[in-house]
Amino acid sequence: MNTEEFLRLIENQRSCLQTLPKGLQAMWYDKKGDWSKAHEIVQNASDADSAWVHAYLHRKEGDLNNAHFWYRRSGQPEFLGELSQEWEQITSVLLRKVKATHEC
Repeated sequence: MNTEEFLRLIENQRSCLQTLPKGLQAMWYDKKGDWSKAHEIVQNASDADSAWVHAYLHRKEGDLNNAHFWYRRSGQPEFLGELSQEWEQITSVLLRKVKATHEC
């Protein structure tokens, strides 16, 4: 599943969203323009993928000190490109992780 298919799938089958890992749920809400909901989903999650998404969200917010903290927690390097590129990268990696095991 690529990112375009991910967005179409969730748009057409919204109930599927709740079955996805928190990181992907947050990336979907962020793409839909709901930064607050995206942040709410990952702020108390303890897994590395959610920490990576959390870092991206704080970078997008402009809170770079907080973003640095979450990049370190995630084990991912700080992204230096455009936010849209980082969204695509994170989403693609997370989709590959669930590809073989997830169906809506």
